[in-house]
Amino acid sequence: MKAFIQNLFCLSLITAPIHLTAEEVKKTTLTELAPLELGFVDLFNGKDLTNWVDVNTSPETWSVKDGLLVCTGRPIGVMRSTKQYENFILIIEWRHMKAGGNSGIFLWSDAKPSGNRLPLGMEVQMLELEWPNIHKRKGKPNHPGYVSGELFGAGGMRAIPENPRGNRSMSYEMRCKGKGEWNRYVVVAVDGTVKLSINGKFVNGIREADLRKGYLCLESEGSEIHFRRVQIMELPPGRAKDLGMSLDDRKK
Repeated sequence: MKAFIQNLFCLSLITAPIHLTAEEVKKTTLTELAPLELGFVDLFNGKDLTNWVDVNTSPETWSVKDGLLVCTGRPIGVMRSTKQYENFILIIEWRHMKAGGNSGIFLWSDAKPSGNRLPLGMEVQMLELEWPNIHKRKGKPNHPGYVSGELFGAGGMRAIPENPRGNRSMSYEMRCKGKGEWNRYVVVAVDGTVKLSINGKFVNGIREADLRKGYLCLESEGSEIHFRRVQIMELPPGRAKDLGMSLDDRKK
């Protein structure tokens, strides 16, 4: 019973919204922010780019400064995880540094850039709140559904949106914070279904992805973004291999 209560407490910390000042962040360790005893491992160690491989950006695109993973946004492209993942819980904290910033993380990706320099995969969008107003369409602001964690299959991946905006799924509630403020995503990815928590609440989902195992990719797409925490807990494997929905199966 004691262990059960401890695990519930740890899970509450994982999804809880962030209320730390800049000074508190400097004094807070990754372990204090997320209990590693639950089985999470750091994909970003706060020191270097161990666990990541540049795909098509540049040596200057990604760096570590003051314990933060910094992306300049240029050139457009991605860096990928060193290994592939199937079922997992991912915790990632990020902040845009400019109004209208654009980035994201790809799940189950092949990490092979196509014509627009971005790969196939399930994208979890990270847009700064002013993006729809800065990037207008025919003189009018873009749809607000783009921001606050939109989920969609990129590069030809197919999936069924929970809250459709075309073939994309937009969050039921606007929960992302603007430039200079930290956001916390908790991504639960199991057997082709993705559920997204933004700053303490699950608000989006997508299901039946036609690729269910692959790399994680961090996206560089035009403006500076910071990451201070990237942690993953792998879950038991599912049916990706049986259904031919892994990268290895597609290569055959």
